[in-house]
Amino acid sequence: EVQLVESGGGLVQPGGSLRLSCAASGFTFGSFDMSWVRQAPRKGPEWVATISSSGRSTYYVDLVKGRFAISRDNAKNTLYLQMSSLKPEDTAVYYCNAQSRAGAMVIYEFWGPGTQVTVSA
Repeated sequence: EVQLVESGGGLVQPGGSLRLSCAASGFTFGSFDMSWVRQAPRKGPEWVATISSSGRSTYYVDLVKGRFAISRDNAKNTLYLQMSSLKPEDTAVYYCNAQSRAGAMVIYEFWGPGTQVTVSA
């Protein structure tokens, strides 16, 4: 059974930091590109960051560049998102996403249930 389970969310003050984790099981983690996607209240999903299957390449939405860092540990089947200098507009449910591709075509895609991040004084 494929599982992606996020953890590490919570309430943090503006300017604070959080580290999200996503534990993966049931598939070959090291063969999948991994991403974080967030959804704020009353808004659509927003892609945040992606890391390649090897971990050598990372990509970020401009809004989080310099503040967030995506990483992975393929030996532990775990994805991370280190978030710093958090702002109220970072408040959202953060989802872990796994994709296996053949060129531009997505072959398999899995989602976690999400973890809430709230940035508020």
